[in-house]
Amino acid sequence: MSVFTVQHTDGDARTGVLATAHGDVATPAFMPVATQGSVKSLDPADLRAVDARIVLGNTYHLYLRPGVDIVELHGGLHRFMAWDGPILTDSGGFQGFSLEHLRKIDEDGILFKSHVDGSMHKLTPESAIEHQQRLGADVIMPLDVCVAADADKEAVEAAVEQTNRWAERCKEAHTRKDQLLFGIVQGGLFPGLRQRSAEFLTSLGFPGYSIGGLSVGESKEAMYEGTGAAVSLLPVDAPRYLMGVGSPEDLVECVARGIDMFDCVLPTRIARNGALFSRDGRINIVSAPHRRRDEPLEAGCDCYTCQTFSAAYVHHMFKSGELLAYRLASIHNLRFILRLMDEMRVAIATGTFEEYRTAFHDRFVPPDQRARHEQKTKWLQSQGRPGV
Repeated sequence: MSVFTVQHTDGDARTGVLATAHGDVATPAFMPVATQGSVKSLDPADLRAVDARIVLGNTYHLYLRPGVDIVELHGGLHRFMAWDGPILTDSGGFQGFSLEHLRKIDEDGILFKSHVDGSMHKLTPESAIEHQQRLGADVIMPLDVCVAADADKEAVEAAVEQTNRWAERCKEAHTRKDQLLFGIVQGGLFPGLRQRSAEFLTSLGFPGYSIGGLSVGESKEAMYEGTGAAVSLLPVDAPRYLMGVGSPEDLVECVARGIDMFDCVLPTRIARNGALFSRDGRINIVSAPHRRRDEPLEAGCDCYTCQTFSAAYVHHMFKSGELLAYRLASIHNLRFILRLMDEMRVAIATGTFEEYRTAFHDRFVPPDQRARHEQKTKWLQSQGRPGV
């Protein structure tokens, strides 16, 4: 029985339903990132209130703290973090990229020097699967090798071959029937290598496929082109998950190219810095014009923050250094993104996605590419800190 059903299509965009052990997920879907079993500053009630359907946990960070043993002792990650909806966990492969200064990769796996206490830890394909099986996530990832956008073809080819070999080992090690193990397609910006990766992984027959190695420093145009090329290589009856993408304009463009699932820390990370989404672009809530605004952050927004507080109050929370600022801003940004996903599902189902896409871009003004690149670079450098 298939775990994924395509319901509507409009061009390459599509809606569907992913069936998991902890409930169905309507797609396209965005997953808030609960790195250490928590979406920063929010509790499970907040996540339900913004209509999050599925969240993502970080295997590497949970392995280091509190430890897989502790999570398992408390009934698995769902019970430990009091979240009864679906959970996806990554494998730690991305940390093999972002923590380059703290790791070594060989045929057997990735040797990490812990950013917490300096201790050494080896993550192999088999142990990555074991950890995720014990955490109890609904969707899990194999160990893979991700490289930078500017890596040369030889390095990308080596990463593809290593990822393919590890994918076989991960599939063999995976035994839980109530979990979905996705494959991860690598290949950077080299179409031939993407094709080689996709052909090998689809031959193994995974129930879903992730697209890795994008949104790692390349231009938006290159990311969109790489996404479309990767999608064209994947089965139409399996979910497609683009890893690490979460800005509004990128979500719209990648849904247009047939992506079903996304995750990213960006909505909550920029929220904690006072950058809030609106239909026109980002609002800097700490700027002076908001000091006297006796109106919601955004007119028409149905989030708790906008329904309860004025922009002036949220401005005051940030200027005063109050912790409530992080919660109110994160609630707003996540609700904005999840409403965006809702709207795209409706537009696809009614055959009006292209009109929706055009109207979105006519109004929404994203940060310029230089600012985006600088923000992404800072984030990648910050990955060595706990709780990214």
